[in-house]
Amino acid sequence: MYNATTKGLAKAFSKALCKLLEKIMSKSKRNCHECLDEALRAYWTSYRTVTNATPFALVYGVEAILPLQRQMNSLRMAIQKGIIEYENAKLRLAELEVLDKNRLEAQQE
Repeated sequence: MYNATTKGLAKAFSKALCKLLEKIMSKSKRNCHECLDEALRAYWTSYRTVTNATPFALVYGVEAILPLQRQMNSLRMAIQKGIIEYENAKLRLAELEVLDKNRLEAQQE
């Protein structure tokens, strides 16, 4: 089945990815496979003005955490903060509601 909208989106993604690869790659084009992860990370974590969000956030509902930003709290710290399962479930449901709202707004624009 042919879908013109999907084909157009695929072409736009390919064009954007090719531009990113050109910027990231060194003079030698032999290391293209090594630069692909970096280019994809840049694409998924950069904000789009049309949706006012990153593609990663629209798909997964949370902002991407880069390796430098990642910090895991220990169980002891979580207990000291007083986060219990019920409160955690409420927070997750609230995040899901915000995610649905953001997706609807992005689709309407």
